[in-house]
Amino acid sequence: MHRGSPSFGLAVYRALDRIAPADYVEDVLGANALERGDADAAQHYAVRMQAGPRRDDLLAQIALARGQTVLAAEYFYVADDVPAIERIADGMTLHDIPGAIDLLQRFRAKLEADGTHPDAVAQLCQETGKWQAALGRDGDAMASYERALALAPLNELYLLSAANQSLVAHRYADARGYYERTLRLNAASADALAGMGVLALRAGRRDDALRYRDRALAIDPKAGMLRELERELR
Repeated sequence: MHRGSPSFGLAVYRALDRIAPADYVEDVLGANALERGDADAAQHYAVRMQAGPRRDDLLAQIALARGQTVLAAEYFYVADDVPAIERIADGMTLHDIPGAIDLLQRFRAKLEADGTHPDAVAQLCQETGKWQAALGRDGDAMASYERALALAPLNELYLLSAANQSLVAHRYADARGYYERTLRLNAASADALAGMGVLALRAGRRDDALRYRDRALAIDPKAGMLRELERELR
C-alpha cells in the first residue's frame, strides 16, 4: 500500500487511537465513519472526545446524518457554528419560517451574550430580517436590518436590505438615505441606482427614473431592484 494513500493515513489514525487516543484522532476517525455512512461508528468516536466545540460539531453532523435536525441544531448552537445554524434555519424555512426565525434569534442572543463574533451577529440579524420580511413582519425586519448595520455600517448588502425594506414601508426619506449611503460606498451598485429610480418614479420624476434605469442596466441587467423599477415603469 502506498504510504501517501488515504488508506495508509487512516490506518495510522486507527493505530494512534489504540495506542494514545486524542481528540484530533477521534475527530478524524469519526468524520471518516460519517463519510462511509456509519453513524454508529462515528458516535463511538465522538463520545470519547473531551467536551468542547469539536465534539459538539461532530455530534451535530451525526445527528444530521440520522435525520435528527433539531438535535443537530442544538449541538451546532453549543459549538457556535454559525454557517451550520444558518444552513439548518434555511432548510427549516421550507416548512417552518417562524421556527427558523426563532432559531436564528436564539443563536444571535447567545453570541451577543458571549460578546463574541460581532460579524456573525450582524449576519444573523440580516438573515432574520429576510425571513421576517417574508412573513410581512415589516417592523421586525427593519429592526433586524438596522441592528445588522449598527454592527457593520459599511456592509453593502445590509444597506440595501434596509433601503428596500424602507421602500416597502413607504419610508421614502429613509430609503433614499440608505441608497445614497450605498452609492457612496459603491458608485456602481446597480441595485442602489435602480432603487433611486423607483423613488424618483414614485415622486413623479419619470425622466430621472429612466436615467437611473439606464445606468443600472448598463452595470447589471440582472439586478433585483432593476426588475422592480422596470415593472413600475410599465
